[in-house]
Amino acid sequence: MLYEEFNEFWDVARKRNIIFFYAGYFSQHVVAAIAETIKARLDTAGAAGPTRRRIFSSFVEMSQNIMHYSSDTLTPHHAQESQMRRGSFCIGMREDSFFLLCANPVSTESVDAIRARLEPLHSMTMEEIKSAYKKALRDETPADSKGAGLGFLTMARDASAPLEFEFVKETHDPDTTVFCIKAII
Repeated sequence: MLYEEFNEFWDVARKRNIIFFYAGYFSQHVVAAIAETIKARLDTAGAAGPTRRRIFSSFVEMSQNIMHYSSDTLTPHHAQESQMRRGSFCIGMREDSFFLLCANPVSTESVDAIRARLEPLHSMTMEEIKSAYKKALRDETPADSKGAGLGFLTMARDASAPLEFEFVKETHDPDTTVFCIKAII
C-alpha cells in the first residue's frame, strides 16, 4: 500500500514533467541542499548555461520570498539569521521551456501590497523591467522589504513570459492566504 501511494505521486510528477519538487520548511541549509540538487537536475535535463543561470536566479528569489515572508514559521520572527518557514517549490518542463512554481502562506493583510508589486510587471516590456531593476538597485530599500525589493523584478527579468500569480484564501484561517507564483523560463 505504501509503495502504491508513493508510485501514484511519482507517476503524476513524471506525467507533468516535474524535475524537482519540495514542500516543507525552508532554511538556509535546506536552500543550499536544494540548490545543489537543482544544478545536478538541470545538467541532466540538458539546460543551456544561460537558462540554468536564469532558473537558479529565480529559484533563489522564490526561496528567499518563502524564508522572509511565509506566515507559517517554526522560528520566532526576531530570529532573522535562522528562519524556518513553510512553502513549496517545483521545477518542471513544458515543451522547450522550464517552469518554476512556488507557493507559501502569507498574511491576508499583505495581499494588496504583494499584488501592487506584481501587477505592473504584466504591462511592462523587457526594457522597462530592466530599467526598473537598475533603478531599484540605486533606490533605498522599501520599508516593507527584507531585501532590496528586487525579487519580483529579478524573476520578471529572467522569465520568458509574464509572471503568473494568484492568491487563495485559506478556508480554515481567514487571516492567511496562499500566494502562488509561476515563472516560465
